[in-house]
Amino acid sequence: MLICPICHTDLVLCGKSYICQHRHSYDLSKDGYVNLHVVQHKNSHNAGDTTVSVQSRRRFLAGGFYAPLQDKIGQIMSDLSPDTVLDIGCGEGYYTSVLAHHSRRVIGLDIAKTAIITASKTYKNQLSGKNITWVVGTGAILPVAQNSVDICTSFFSPLPKGQMLNVLKSDGYLLMATPAPQHLYAMRQRLFDRVNPHNPTKFINELAPEFRLINEWQISHAMILDSQNLTDLMNMTPYAYKAKLDKKTALKSENNFHVTAAFCVYLFKKV
Repeated sequence: MLICPICHTDLVLCGKSYICQHRHSYDLSKDGYVNLHVVQHKNSHNAGDTTVSVQSRRRFLAGGFYAPLQDKIGQIMSDLSPDTVLDIGCGEGYYTSVLAHHSRRVIGLDIAKTAIITASKTYKNQLSGKNITWVVGTGAILPVAQNSVDICTSFFSPLPKGQMLNVLKSDGYLLMATPAPQHLYAMRQRLFDRVNPHNPTKFINELAPEFRLINEWQISHAMILDSQNLTDLMNMTPYAYKAKLDKKTALKSENNFHVTAAFCVYLFKKV
């Protein structure tokens, strides 16, 4: 499924390296990931999420606060029973791990090397990690073979429409999750003077006509967060740099903060 990011020919795993027919070689790390984000495609030295953001997200998600969303994703995948899945913007692998329970092969791809390192170490010795290939790469130029993927997934991550159409099979699917209008509304009220509801339906229009919406789900649940949870949640979202320092500091002092998580999950089919 993987292709060389330089010459776009198939990569074959030979020992501990992925090699293409033109002898471009990419080493497999001891933790099981491969870096296919070549210098020709880099716009910055440290692309994607920071180490602080990745570790904050890992702690927050490990606390089970977004477990209802992970469970729903697992249910959908169980019904679809795909052979191959590409998780774009997989981060530290929280959702990727559940994808692996319901498919033969999963590629977890993220531009942030620190995220992929965390994911590969976290799931290296778990059953759900055995059929996952962790890849440092960019969604702008997916290092994945044409017409090789049953389902592309993107959870709060970019949607490279053209690239997804290229790698998906003719009957392929796109499964995505995005914040619902009232997601973390109470938290945003504390951090910003003006709160604009999220607009998840914009993606339906942006993905048409090449992708047709065939199902959707709304997930909402209440959370009670302490100071550490609030700090991690802020650090894993754009609020970390968009909100003013005094507002963030005041919110971090809370130890019994009530807020609702709300998500929209969309399943599209390639037309």
